[in-house]
Amino acid sequence: MKKLELIAGAGSIEKAKTALVFGADAVYLGIPNFSLRVRINSFDKKGIREVVKLAHKQKKKVYITVNIFAHNRHINKLPAYIKFLKELKIDGLIASDPGIIETIKKNWKNAKIHLSTQANCTNWRSAKFWQKQGVKRIVLGREVTLSEIKEIHKKCPSLELEYFVHGAMCMAYSGRCFLSKYFTDRSANLGDCVQPCRWNFYISEEKRPNMPLELIEEEHGSYILNSKDLCLIKHLDKLADAGVTSFKIEGRAKSIYYQAIVVHAYREALKNLKDKKNINILYKELETRLVNRGYTTGFLLGEKADQNLEAHHTNPDWEFCGQVFKIAKGKIFIKVHNTLKAGGALEIVRPSLPILKIKFNKMINIKDDKPVVEAHGGGSGHEVMVESQEKIPLFSVIRRKIK
Repeated sequence: MKKLELIAGAGSIEKAKTALVFGADAVYLGIPNFSLRVRINSFDKKGIREVVKLAHKQKKKVYITVNIFAHNRHINKLPAYIKFLKELKIDGLIASDPGIIETIKKNWKNAKIHLSTQANCTNWRSAKFWQKQGVKRIVLGREVTLSEIKEIHKKCPSLELEYFVHGAMCMAYSGRCFLSKYFTDRSANLGDCVQPCRWNFYISEEKRPNMPLELIEEEHGSYILNSKDLCLIKHLDKLADAGVTSFKIEGRAKSIYYQAIVVHAYREALKNLKDKKNINILYKELETRLVNRGYTTGFLLGEKADQNLEAHHTNPDWEFCGQVFKIAKGKIFIKVHNTLKAGGALEIVRPSLPILKIKFNKMINIKDDKPVVEAHGGGSGHEVMVESQEKIPLFSVIRRKIK
């Protein structure tokens, strides 16, 4: 069996660093102009250069997204960007538009091209077609079932297969949605989706447009387009047996905490795909420690994707408090993201180590070197120092129980 690869999205340098340290073999990212993430995306050429240098030093990979549905204005600017990526020796380019793929081939003959899930490759004939165009890897559409993956692998054995295993699901066919453009003039197909599928919808009578009626499912309203999140941590072994060698985590716009928790869980699962007891524990971690919309196996097992009709999302039992940004001789320096209290029960999720239960009885505000009993993130942006003899590596994330 080929080595299994875990890939995580990164919307910032900090998210890329977090994903890599928690066990991702590769990260995928891109600048807003050519990437399907315009908002919550701080990358520019300088940032890409920094992440490539960091990842390659760790013998890990960086894949760059150029997967928008391009217009002429994009194509005209693309050659210079491709040449820049060639100089950096990027490990792969993720694209869906035939015009973009042709431009890549023209400006970087030996570039490794990955077909984006946006291209909706869901059958072996399509996979063979793209392989003939020079594509080395297919990021399969989320609509592909397990039996279909097996057949695609059988018909195209030399083609690398990648599959999304965790994250948000679109109500449209692999992201080809026009609701965002319709409601807000922000195109999902150019990376600027506002996720209107998560909104609460109303109906109105033809002659009474100012009297909307809420579509009631229960007391919370009706979220008729709100898909549950994908979670396939219990099915990684089946995917590997079917021919998938790269497991992809959605979430370039998600938080640092999300990166740490999800990558940590899937990295642990990949260590032993047959350890069902441990994988069930990891699933519970994802279910109760992370904001989600409820979980579904999507289309993988031949079922219909589930909708969360009750609410936009479910709230976890724990809240992200902060992340370790510096360590020095028993002193742990924490950037606070939400409320962090001295003496409270905490959990620390550590890269490559078991989750640690702990209390910090004393915290020092770094700014004025004075003790504090409570620190806050947000606009206040507190940074605190605590002392501990436990092994707490850089980028570890801290959470506290709120329920």
